[in-house]
Amino acid sequence: MTTSPPVSRRSELLALGAASITVVLWASAFVSIRSAGEAYSPGALALGRLLAGAVTLGAFLLIRREGLPPKAAWPGIAISGLLWFGLYMVVLNWGEQKVDAGTAALVVNVGPLVMALLAGWLLKEGLPKRLLAGMAVSFLGAAVVGLSMSGEGNASLLGVLLCLLAAVSYAGGVVAQKPALKHASPLQVTTFGCLIGAVACLPFSGVLLSELGDAPVSATLNMVYLGIFPTALAFTTWAYALARTTAGKMGATTYAVPAIVVLMSWLALDEVPGWLTLLGGAICLAGVGVSRSKGRSRVVATAQEPGPVVDPADSTKTR
Repeated sequence: MTTSPPVSRRSELLALGAASITVVLWASAFVSIRSAGEAYSPGALALGRLLAGAVTLGAFLLIRREGLPPKAAWPGIAISGLLWFGLYMVVLNWGEQKVDAGTAALVVNVGPLVMALLAGWLLKEGLPKRLLAGMAVSFLGAAVVGLSMSGEGNASLLGVLLCLLAAVSYAGGVVAQKPALKHASPLQVTTFGCLIGAVACLPFSGVLLSELGDAPVSATLNMVYLGIFPTALAFTTWAYALARTTAGKMGATTYAVPAIVVLMSWLALDEVPGWLTLLGGAICLAGVGVSRSKGRSRVVATAQEPGPVVDPADSTKTR
């Protein structure tokens, strides 16, 4: 009894550290996508990123000799691979060709609300009133962002819609990934999810090969960076943290992503969203805050059940 609390605190600190790595690397991904997108089309960039990520993850998987995931994990891995690693990356790349990196990050951060909605429906977690109210507020914020883009033409409005689609696809991927982590390690779930996403993007291989010859070295390096760090490393640290703490706490860490992206895009790309766009993004985050403002004690109580490490199955509330 005297050793359980320190072990639990250590587990939470490790999860927090892993989540922090994920947040910073995912924020940098928005900036790198914006930069590499000047030379690579959305599908080609997604495929190149996923191939670099799959090679990196595969090497670590061989070194650790973890092998194939158990059969029970494959449905979640397959769905997350198609939605999160495949569809999400293509539509996000496309969206960032229409809007700046900061705007994309603000809109995509509606994802945690979509996750909560899907978890309430698919994982039978219920739909509390504050969740529904938070969703209404966040989608109002998304509408404000869309309004702020209306003066930029149809391309920017399309970009906002694509980023919303990215948020939905990544939310679905996370909800599918959560049960898989009960049966397989974070590295296994991430590696094979990335590989499935790469296979789904193989139709873009011809475009990738043709663009590779004309792209500047900086764009190609950005693509490789996206595969190694925001994909291979960040998705693994995300899965590691998701398996060791409540998803509600994990969700709270991602709220910092838009602010980091705005700072990074200002420093690296000289891009800053307009005040109306920032206002819409703030409304989106306020909606996420409303949705998380109730039931915190219930989630924490679940995380503090006896035992040195929280069972991933006990923390299915998505971020």
